[in-house]
Amino acid sequence: MDLRKHIRTIPDWPKPGILFYDIMPLMADRDAFAASVNDIAERYKDKKIDYIVAIDARGFILGSAIAYRLNAGFVPIRKQGKLPFKTQTVTYDLEYGSGTLEIQADAIKKDSNVLMVDDLLATGGTMAAACQLVEKLQGKIIAIAFLMELKELNGRQKIQKYKISSELVY
Repeated sequence: MDLRKHIRTIPDWPKPGILFYDIMPLMADRDAFAASVNDIAERYKDKKIDYIVAIDARGFILGSAIAYRLNAGFVPIRKQGKLPFKTQTVTYDLEYGSGTLEIQADAIKKDSNVLMVDDLLATGGTMAAACQLVEKLQGKIIAIAFLMELKELNGRQKIQKYKISSELVY
């Protein structure tokens, strides 16, 4: 299935000069959504994945479906202040300012196999920070899976020590 047919581009959103790749039409189409989840799950079915760790918010949609397909646990990484209980945090640089991500401190057992999932690889900063959180909890990152990658933004450079797959590359 050509998943590109289900990605809508929206110019100048959220600000002028940005071309936004909208995955909501893909998620609304049952066949396209199933194909995207199944393609990613198939790639990692023999990797003995214990946890899918996904980033707030669209990553949650993909990640939870992939976790179900791989019979793995699902662990969310959220923006600061959204998780109850004890958390580990990491602050990282954004294009204009900084951000902080959190994971619950007991979410991943030591030496567990982790597949990181998100909808989009752009500059790589958010995923690099998410990987730091998993490593603080002593999880083993087996790979990182993205639905889409914006190649010209060179996001792979920030996470190059990991195995990376992207279903669609723009």
